[in-house]
Amino acid sequence: MAMSHGNTQVMDLKEETKGEQPGNTGSSYSSESSSPTSTVAAAASSRMESPLIKSEAENNNVSSVDATELHHAPSAVVASGERDYPPIKTFQDMKYVTIMESRKLWSIASPIAFNILCNYGINSFTSIFVGHIGNVELSAVAISLSVIANFSFGFLLGMGSALETLCGQAFGAGQVYLLGVYMQRSWIILFATCFVILPLYIFATPVLKLLGQRPDIADMAGHFSIQIIPQMFSLAINFPTQKFLQAQSKVGFLAYLGLGALLFHVFILWTFVVVFKWGMAGAAAAYDLSAWIIAIAQLIYVVGWCKDGWKGLSWLAFKEIWAFVRLSIASAVMLCLEIWYFMTIIVLTGHLEDPVLAVGSLSICMNINGWEGMLFIGINAAISVRVSNELGSGHPRATKFSVAVTVAESLVIGIFFMILIMATKDSFSIIFTSDPEMRHAVSKLAYLLAITMLLNSVQPVISGVAVGGGWQALVAYINLFCYYIFGLPLGFLLGYKTYLGVQGIWIGMICGTLLQTIVLLIITYNTNWSKEVEQASERMRRWGGGHEDPEDTDSSNF
Repeated sequence: MAMSHGNTQVMDLKEETKGEQPGNTGSSYSSESSSPTSTVAAAASSRMESPLIKSEAENNNVSSVDATELHHAPSAVVASGERDYPPIKTFQDMKYVTIMESRKLWSIASPIAFNILCNYGINSFTSIFVGHIGNVELSAVAISLSVIANFSFGFLLGMGSALETLCGQAFGAGQVYLLGVYMQRSWIILFATCFVILPLYIFATPVLKLLGQRPDIADMAGHFSIQIIPQMFSLAINFPTQKFLQAQSKVGFLAYLGLGALLFHVFILWTFVVVFKWGMAGAAAAYDLSAWIIAIAQLIYVVGWCKDGWKGLSWLAFKEIWAFVRLSIASAVMLCLEIWYFMTIIVLTGHLEDPVLAVGSLSICMNINGWEGMLFIGINAAISVRVSNELGSGHPRATKFSVAVTVAESLVIGIFFMILIMATKDSFSIIFTSDPEMRHAVSKLAYLLAITMLLNSVQPVISGVAVGGGWQALVAYINLFCYYIFGLPLGFLLGYKTYLGVQGIWIGMICGTLLQTIVLLIITYNTNWSKEVEQASERMRRWGGGHEDPEDTDSSNF
């Protein structure tokens, strides 16, 4: 594994700055009298106090990276005042970096994955309680949540993902005061986006009928969709505050909040649906209430316990807002192209000769894949935070090492799940069905599920790297080509023009995902992380509203 570049170094370790030529990378983890850990710890103890970018460097037209002394990121999880890693020269160096990066990764990924699991549970328990009212009601709520609510959730989550880039890089650079400004910009953009999406909720009934749903189910689903409009608007607060906290690695609170919200949601569902007998209206009220409690709790935590990042409402939120909108839209398109791609396989499968067996077996496999996906969504968010933090801190090597370690560990996890699926291919479906024919159909798809789970262990990591580095627009184009120009047509041909059926559709989709993963891996491998540091610094100067010091923002507050 090639772990060092010939690129210009952002900063050298103290002991080796004398007499070293620019561009040399002679720093090391070890010396004659110290271990790798002690040497790096000693180097990390040196604090940096100068501004993010020295004005002299700009005046003399010198590369900003060459003349930079960067703030440490003010977090024990992110950097703890550490300088960039020196080059890896020995196995002990590699072992040390792997251990350090693993600790940082999982301290972020675990709470996020748990929070996502709890949020998934809120949707599941809503369907479970409605299912005891009636089958038609269950179908209506399931369609409303999976089609209407999931569309708005994915789009707004994508719009909010722009904060993963900006807040993470600002935090890494020590410009924590910018996080509050960025978050307020995202609030404005996401609230405006909610009004754009609103007609989808209002006219959900004709939309669902147009998609071929039964009239009675479409009517109920449309009525339920109107009742959960408040939940959609809560996401305009929820997602920006969530990204604000993730950028600072304050994710422990999100895990506790997710658990508390899930327990509260189950209680009020029971109260509204079982005790008060409010039916679907009660389920919608509980859904709205839980969503707003999560959003308000996050907001209270930000205002009350994140004083460094929250300086009050500021007029700076309205500056450079169009550039922010473009990055938000690119993030949304990038994410939605992935979400819709995997929804399309169900639609295509539903038009095969035996749709009940095909859709049923595929749904079981997708359900298993979804549970694994919860873990990798957490890893996706964690690597996005790590990349953006290290770029903001001016640490190109740390960024590269973090990506390498995360990809390697995710691949190991993916291989484990792949082996597990293949070892239990004839038995894991018993969790969902006892029908021998359905279990046999699932068993025939198991090898495709195993390959998908392997690919899904690497693909979210690279997507997270893209978000952390601000490559959303590029990845959106890559997704469009790999998924919709290559993978989807190939799946259609294999599924409908050969005997493969659902397997052919899935093979085509896998090929699209594989191509996208390979392209992103090549781009990531060839990335000049020193230039990414420069771009991160330029982005903060440009979108920070023109303020270099936190004190200057006071006059811009409401």
